[in-house]
Amino acid sequence: MQLGTRWAVGGEVPPRVPDAMIAAIREVETELADVDTTQWRWTLTWLEGRPVVELDDGTRLRMTHDGAILRDQLD
Repeated sequence: MQLGTRWAVGGEVPPRVPDAMIAAIREVETELADVDTTQWRWTLTWLEGRPVVELDDGTRLRMTHDGAILRDQLD
């Protein structure tokens, strides 16, 4: 696993993140429109060269080897 970076919900996604992952991030953020996320951050890491992003609420998005985005909720 390679360490990445953190950024605020609604903020600029790091440039290396693929478009499909950005779309998934924006979808999650849209779902949270009625929630106060001013203190929440996304955390980006890389696993086997593919991005994994996790939101402070436990939402995790992972890119598979074929480019699909998987979403799950960590406890």
